[in-house]
Amino acid sequence: MSVRTVNLGLQGGGAHGAFTWGVLDRLLEEPRLRIEGISGTSAGAMNAVMLASGWLQQGPEGARAQLARFWHQVSLHALPELSSVLPGDPSRQALAGWMLQLSQFLSPYDTNPLDLNPLRALVERLVDFGQLRSASPFNLFIAATDVQSGKIRLFRERELHAEHLLASACLPNLHQAIEIDGHSYWDGGFSGNPAIYPLIFDCDSEDILVVLLQPLLRVGTPLTAAAIQERISEFGFQSTFLREMRAISHIQHEVRRMPLSIGAFERRMRRLRLHLIETDELLADLGRVTKYDTRLHFLESLKNRGRQQAGRWLEQHFEAVGRESSCDLELFL
Repeated sequence: MSVRTVNLGLQGGGAHGAFTWGVLDRLLEEPRLRIEGISGTSAGAMNAVMLASGWLQQGPEGARAQLARFWHQVSLHALPELSSVLPGDPSRQALAGWMLQLSQFLSPYDTNPLDLNPLRALVERLVDFGQLRSASPFNLFIAATDVQSGKIRLFRERELHAEHLLASACLPNLHQAIEIDGHSYWDGGFSGNPAIYPLIFDCDSEDILVVLLQPLLRVGTPLTAAAIQERISEFGFQSTFLREMRAISHIQHEVRRMPLSIGAFERRMRRLRLHLIETDELLADLGRVTKYDTRLHFLESLKNRGRQQAGRWLEQHFEAVGRESSCDLELFL
């Protein structure tokens, strides 16, 4: 049996990260696939750390169990007003939408002065960070955004604490900035969602599989105020990834025109292979408000759709791993 090694890039997207849970759940069942490094942002960072910490306990099955444990616990720690959003129920949609609009005018320093965050207790209870720092089975790159500079900050597995994970998932309209070593951090999605470059330069595998939670292309132009605002929000969390992919695509295009007697960087970029597991139609059509919907049956429905998408990718593109990119890089030029 031929084993193929990949690095994973996991996007953030709130509760939509349960789709990635499903993708990982299916990939972990595949004995022909090995994971070397994981770059994760926000919900993607949560999935990455849960996978790694579970793997330490019992390999792939431990990772699957830890991911399930995390998302089940998330469903128990939801804000009641937001967790009750029901697709198709206009009154519930309107209530949650109103709360999100309110957050544009009231700071979390006003609405949550004690900085209560149920995720803190959850990740501290589930993850042995000391063990993870000393014996992580994967290279981990957890992205957060430095509030003062706007630059991306990647936290590695050897330094991880709960605060680093919370920093990666800190939405500034809902939570106070996370303070680490004198710096303030917000959600990593503002600066890298996910960051691809560490998977190129700090890992050995030449295959990168990115799990997307936002579609690469939307048909039509938004016309309503709500639709316009939703698209603007997507740009904010997708633009850095698209720029990075455009740069990678452009560099690959150029180095393939060069002679073979080139440097290590050019050889690395020439051999780099990229793969995508994209959202399905249902996830692509869900509104921004559903990123706050943590009812268990909604999370499990996303998980099942993630499993299905991963199964399709394995069936259609697994043989490309180690040989060629399975996505069209012209999409990013």
